[in-house]
Amino acid sequence: MLSGTHRNSVQEQVVYGRSALDALRDLAKGFGAQRLFITSTASLAGPGGLAQRLAAELGETCVGVFSGVSAHSPREGVIAGADAARAAGADLLVALGGGSVIDATKVMQLALWAGIETPAALGAYRAGPGPDRADLTRLTPGVRMVAVPTTLSAAEFTGFAGVTDVSNHSKEGYGHPLMIPRAVVLDPAMTLTTPPQLWFSTGMKAVDHAVEQLCNPVRSPYADALAEAGLKGLAKGLAATQASPNDVDARLDCQIGMWLAMSGASSGRGLGASHAIGHTLGGTYGVPHGLTSCVALPAVLKWNEGVAMDRQALVAALMGHPELSASDAVKTLATTLGLPTTLAAVGIRPDQFQAIAEHTLHDRGVRSNPRPIKGAADIVEILELARG
Repeated sequence: MLSGTHRNSVQEQVVYGRSALDALRDLAKGFGAQRLFITSTASLAGPGGLAQRLAAELGETCVGVFSGVSAHSPREGVIAGADAARAAGADLLVALGGGSVIDATKVMQLALWAGIETPAALGAYRAGPGPDRADLTRLTPGVRMVAVPTTLSAAEFTGFAGVTDVSNHSKEGYGHPLMIPRAVVLDPAMTLTTPPQLWFSTGMKAVDHAVEQLCNPVRSPYADALAEAGLKGLAKGLAATQASPNDVDARLDCQIGMWLAMSGASSGRGLGASHAIGHTLGGTYGVPHGLTSCVALPAVLKWNEGVAMDRQALVAALMGHPELSASDAVKTLATTLGLPTTLAAVGIRPDQFQAIAEHTLHDRGVRSNPRPIKGAADIVEILELARG
């Protein structure tokens, strides 16, 4: 008999197919917020950038724009953003950007709630055991956030965030149920200026969410159904946006596919070895998150062949390539989108494989892989398949 537990998030709303400006005005009114503070990147917050345009349209309701978030969300950017929001008297944070902006803003909330003012002090709130850990149950949540994503990373659908400790080049996890954005606004028009490689590579990260849910060794009716619909929509939408970059309907198909895939993934079942390897490649070796999926997922699927092949066949069929293996279907999509599929292409050398494997072995995604991973040597085998 099928059994399990499904975990719901406390996210209140997902608004889709409406302008971000109109949605934010309505959300702010509904939340009783009057002092919106935008967090973004230097490129989006520069002259004529999306963040500056949105701030101007919001008028006096917007009390500031913070543009200091960089790739992989360093602790320093999180603290600087929290300081700026505190000084502005913000009562609602608006994260405008991709996964790094959204993750950083999630943890900015934590910093505001706990009164954290230095990067070093933030470390006590990271996930995991340890004598230096703060008790998150004693926090009183205050200022919350809304996310307006410009990529397909899906960071906006979880209460967990990755932040980089630049002192030791490691990616840390931070989590709290109320770190998840109160609302998400999926406005495809806000993605039109996203660089094509960033759009497509984060789309492959969304594909990774769906695939690792469908291939998870534990069945979940909710997550499986969402992953199936999400993967089908992503494969269709990504191909359509490549053919017609200004097609907002196709972009919305991608956004909805990403939302569905991540909603299943965030239900508590866990992801697999592709994400585990991606966390190491991204947080420790600086490979952009979406590209980690382009490289790792085909290799992981290849290494897993022989285990639950019916699930891999389903993946290939949903991607429109029933004649191919799941590994080749994923690689074909990435290649068609002009993305790299080998470690060599993203600057990772064979002499780094052992260190990558040993680091990845501690990631919880390893434990959810369909084919059991027994040690670092197994991860090295996967890396060899992605070597190029």
